[in-house]
Amino acid sequence: MPGKRPALVNNEIYHVVLRGVGDERIFKDEDDYYRGIFSLFEFNTTKPVEIRIRRRKRKIQKLKGEPFTDERDKLVEVLQFCFMPNHIHLLIRQIKEKGITEFIRKFGTGFASYFNKKYERKGHLFQGRFYDVHIKNDEQLRTVFVYIHTNPIALLQAHWKEKGLENSQKVIEFLEAYKWSSYLDYLGNDNFPSVTEREFLLDVLGGSNECKRFVNDWVKYKKELRDWREVGIE
Repeated sequence: MPGKRPALVNNEIYHVVLRGVGDERIFKDEDDYYRGIFSLFEFNTTKPVEIRIRRRKRKIQKLKGEPFTDERDKLVEVLQFCFMPNHIHLLIRQIKEKGITEFIRKFGTGFASYFNKKYERKGHLFQGRFYDVHIKNDEQLRTVFVYIHTNPIALLQAHWKEKGLENSQKVIEFLEAYKWSSYLDYLGNDNFPSVTEREFLLDVLGGSNECKRFVNDWVKYKKELRDWREVGIE
């Protein structure tokens, strides 16, 4: 039986991973990925969420030419994300008491409801307990930034961590074209800009060019990053 989870502390940052039950795919097509992005935004609120009402309101705003207004009372700040076919990586700062737990609960329940209805399945979609690692300092922030945003390499080259990369330039181009993470937004290319709070990490890392350099140096030269195993979750 797993031990009791240490309390997650307000204003602290955590690397969180959600996995599909039995490593089942949780994103089967492009629409599933888009729904995941939508869910990251919409369920980050203390208020009840009714998807149809929110969509209708957005549509009316757009038809009237009104600017989008973010009315959420947020549970957390999502600093980074990366969607993989059977799991999700998040870097989150908790801003409400038990905010991470509540956010993950709402996201998991909401996305699973959509997924089960679409694929005519029943039961849990995600493993019952999410995994988390406390990120304690700026050095670990730099490392986890690279760790999360290089996760999609496994889709290009299986077992790359054990075998090494076959073509670093191809990997860099792949990561800079991978739509389902926050990396493009950190590079200054608006992808899903409303989902993540980027100002903090951009300040810590030194801006978009430095974000890119951290990732590219690691891909090209395996430049040493401290606490790689400590911040990562396999």
